[in-house]
Amino acid sequence: MASTTETESDIKPNVTYQVEQHMALITINRPEKYNAISLATLDELHAAVDQAAADDVVRVITITGAGGKAFASGSDLSEVLYRDLRKALEPIVQGLAEKLEKTPKPTIAAIDGVCMGGGLEVALGCDLRIATPHSRFATPEGKLGIIPGGGATARLPRIVGRGWGMHMLLMGEPISAQEALQMGLVTRLIEPEELLPEARRMAAHLAGFAPFVPRTMKAMVHFGMEAGLAGALMFEKYAQGALVQTEDKQEGITAFLEKRTPEFKGR
Repeated sequence: MASTTETESDIKPNVTYQVEQHMALITINRPEKYNAISLATLDELHAAVDQAAADDVVRVITITGAGGKAFASGSDLSEVLYRDLRKALEPIVQGLAEKLEKTPKPTIAAIDGVCMGGGLEVALGCDLRIATPHSRFATPEGKLGIIPGGGATARLPRIVGRGWGMHMLLMGEPISAQEALQMGLVTRLIEPEELLPEARRMAAHLAGFAPFVPRTMKAMVHFGMEAGLAGALMFEKYAQGALVQTEDKQEGITAFLEKRTPEFKGR
């Protein structure tokens, strides 16, 4: 994993990592392979997410792909060809998507080009997904004699609904960026040259909130999707009750009434 603080001898080719203001930018860097996710790439992605999660400066994590042709085309099939049952049962891509979900920091998938298979499953683990108009999405595993193994059968229907989820999973055909926008798989379409600037704007916006707010909101949504309605509403009420006792709540409301920018301190 390449970092802005590493020496040249430390650089690994599969993933680059840099911190811009309050955003950690993690780039899958195998453009010649359409950013196919090899096991080595996956290890570096795990390490990058762990590094971002542990860095107090980082408030938002963004994942993208290098080269302008793909976010990630899927798992590296040259490795999947030799994957057996024991290896398939290991939390490979599933573990990365779960890590992205469980980190308290908001995560953004900035998608430019092909986003399929294991690449889509990484994006599904992110909280927000934005894409360029020429991006394409698919779960093509059925054509290869297998099914998704990185969480698509569980996460995709929860995000786009059972009908579209079933359509994408069973048919395996690519859908356009416009279709992805209409079904809610992505929430914004951005021209390629504006994709990362838009991710930076979103990260700056999120970093402007009181630190407890995005992480609590994220936890509420994930818990609420798994819990019953009554339990989710009760948990929300107690979470709000905790936040109204913070110094940041006092600062936020006072700043609003005084028509000034709040100065949140995470307390």
